[in-house]
Amino acid sequence: MGIVELLLVSVGLAMDAFAVSLCKGLRMRKINYGQAFVIALFFGFFQAAMPLLGWLLGMQFERYITAVDHWIAFILLSIIGSKMLYDSLTEDPSCPVETVTRLDLRELLLLSIATSIDALAVGITLAFLKTDIFLSVSMIGVVTFLLCLAAVAIGNRFGNRLQSKAGILGGVVLILIGLKILLSHLGIIHF
Repeated sequence: MGIVELLLVSVGLAMDAFAVSLCKGLRMRKINYGQAFVIALFFGFFQAAMPLLGWLLGMQFERYITAVDHWIAFILLSIIGSKMLYDSLTEDPSCPVETVTRLDLRELLLLSIATSIDALAVGITLAFLKTDIFLSVSMIGVVTFLLCLAAVAIGNRFGNRLQSKAGILGGVVLILIGLKILLSHLGIIHF
């Protein structure tokens, strides 16, 4: 997986956390940069840790499924992307709008884990694709951190109008990358 694909995967994975961060920003009466930093740090950390865990699991089973790894990558990315699309198109995109002044770290921990489960599956895919895991998790974590930091500020300013669009974009990106991996391994495209 090249650097551009890795960047796109990072952005795609960050979209759930981005949407939640928009909601967090929406709930702040006035932007609190300390809280925005903590929110972004939680999401960035878990988005980086889960693919590492998935990669470790994938490396354990690599020898058994090398012949079909491109199909597994395609299926996993397509399922994750399709779920993001479905959720974005069918769920109520509104956030609870009551204003909060303090962060609930327990809630933030649960949200960070919930939005990073798909990154676990991507980590398994990274193991099959022989991707540099340290570059991958670093990029995923940094991209998620930066996007979530921006999302809190955007959410505070513009509300939840962008929430469903973020999920749609993330879903489409992951599906297209899965398709590209499959078509490349089948020799249909070469890039």
